[in-house]
Amino acid sequence: MSPRRVVIRNQSAEANLFARRAFIAFTGVVLVLLILFGNVYNLQVESFEKYQTRSNSNRIKLLPVAPNRGLIYDRNGVLLADNKPVYSLEVIAEDVEDIKASIVEVSKLLNITPERQRKFFKSMKRKRRFKPVELHSRLSDQQVALFSVNQHKFPGIFVNARLKRYYPFSDLTTHNLGYVARINRKDANKLALDGKSENYAATYGIGRLGIERYYEDMLHGTIGHQEVEINNQGRVIRTLNYTPPVPGKDLTLTLDIELQMIAKRALSGKRGAIVAMDPRTGGILAMYSNPSYDGNLFVHGISTKNYKKLLESKDLPLINRSVQGYPPASTVKPFLALTGLEENIITPTTIVNDPGWYKLEGLPNKYRDWATWGHGKVNLTKAIIKSCNTYFFDLAFKLGITKISNMMEKFGFGDYTGIDIYEENKAIMPSVAWKRARYNQHWYTGDTLNVGIGQGYWTVTPLQLTQALTTLVNHGERKVPHLLKANSELIIESSGNAYHQITPVIYEPRAPLKLKVDNHWEVVLNAMHKAAAAYDAFKGSTYDASGKTGSAQVARIKQGEEYDAKTTSENKRDNAMFIGFAPYDNPEIVVAVAIENVAIGGGGTNAGPVARQMMDQYFGDRVITRQTLKAKKSTKAKPKFDSTIKTIPQEAD
Repeated sequence: MSPRRVVIRNQSAEANLFARRAFIAFTGVVLVLLILFGNVYNLQVESFEKYQTRSNSNRIKLLPVAPNRGLIYDRNGVLLADNKPVYSLEVIAEDVEDIKASIVEVSKLLNITPERQRKFFKSMKRKRRFKPVELHSRLSDQQVALFSVNQHKFPGIFVNARLKRYYPFSDLTTHNLGYVARINRKDANKLALDGKSENYAATYGIGRLGIERYYEDMLHGTIGHQEVEINNQGRVIRTLNYTPPVPGKDLTLTLDIELQMIAKRALSGKRGAIVAMDPRTGGILAMYSNPSYDGNLFVHGISTKNYKKLLESKDLPLINRSVQGYPPASTVKPFLALTGLEENIITPTTIVNDPGWYKLEGLPNKYRDWATWGHGKVNLTKAIIKSCNTYFFDLAFKLGITKISNMMEKFGFGDYTGIDIYEENKAIMPSVAWKRARYNQHWYTGDTLNVGIGQGYWTVTPLQLTQALTTLVNHGERKVPHLLKANSELIIESSGNAYHQITPVIYEPRAPLKLKVDNHWEVVLNAMHKAAAAYDAFKGSTYDASGKTGSAQVARIKQGEEYDAKTTSENKRDNAMFIGFAPYDNPEIVVAVAIENVAIGGGGTNAGPVARQMMDQYFGDRVITRQTLKAKKSTKAKPKFDSTIKTIPQEAD
């Protein structure tokens, strides 16, 4: 075996190889260090603001702060809508280990109903787990104290304090003010569509119906923000910056809460509505619909049981009868009389013979007067005082529906009055075109005769009646009915002093209604003045009232039949109506009353005394006579016209 050959190493080659490898390794380390330092430079210098912002977003949180909702007052400064502190129990689902078990336990502790628990789980499905969900909206002081002692047992569940709407007069003002209710999905979608979502980020309620809804933007205010520092558990450590919210504007209404109380008392046990207006401004002094309901029930979320009770009530308390249509009956006869004068169909001395019925030539049907025996020879004044149907059947026939509807539309019938709530109904001012569009039928002469006594298709709202009567007493000057008198906002000066800036609201009147003969206004108003003097309801009053009653037929009565309230079912009994104003020479108040399905009597027996109560409250102890108003009267002479009526023994309707 040959000996193993010994290989001699090349030291120079190995040194070169090592040097090359060392250089490559060193270069790699340098490159890595350069990259590392480059990234550090990028993080610390180039992207400093970006990562600082991201860091702060984990440490600093911007919380929205809800503004205080504006308050609502009546014309005398009485608070109608307040903000009351309430405590709610809220849950953040992601902070609760066993949500179902925790809700059951806390419900046992605080006696929370199963219905509220079901609503909570339903709401929780629609919200993200890190957002608070309300379990109980109105904790009592005892419940708050009890939970505070046991709060350590319920992580993720806490008590939150906030202001919520409160209506101290409950059902007395609901149909005017509306109410504030929780923001639902429909509200949220609309706010997003209108670009208002951000301003409602911390708000739980929104105006629903009435003034609360109509002036929502004014009442709500502007959101504020609180910049806070939080720890890794999301708890607030300290407040870094605070931008206060701008509170909503306070509103002063034209309503008089004492008049409103009288209206409620007068309608106690009855279904109906009362509207009182100042004819000088159009301001609503009272507007009450009975029965009503408590708006406070909706503020915290009305229960299914209570809501079902309201919906199924035969008295329909949810309906605002002040702005819903009723057959006007004889309350519109003064306006029809004015139309006859304007169209030269009648004069103040035109005589119509009333045998107790009216009959169209060639037709067998008789249109009956309310007085079976008739009223004999009747002129315009007597026709209004006695509410003679025959006179107005004849007038309507001679006028025709087109002239009637055209004139009545000028008084505002069949249209919105423009009042500052959204729940208003236009009611119906019938015409040939209306019947064709509604029923695809011809207009008949009998339809015109029915309209002539405020029956048939014609409906009006109590609010429309007050607006029309305001136009009448103002000799054609038309006012827009309104509830808002003024608004005020909190102004903070640079010195730190604060004050409320009050802004009166000015409403532009509509184009006036002008007559060919201006004296025709006084002819009709004088007849209403004499009519009120004949009603027992206004005997002994300290003011000089004028008015017109009406009894609206609800059920149809066949030829030859007689109406008997005792044998007629309640929902088919006549409605009692009344319109009036006072004082005669310088009106300060106009009133419209509608009472449904009265058992005995008509407008004079039922609605007239209600209007008397309203006027008594308004005038108080003031004694108003023509002598006291002499200085305020117009220098223009009153027209004189023939009237054979001296004393009237009874009311017409």
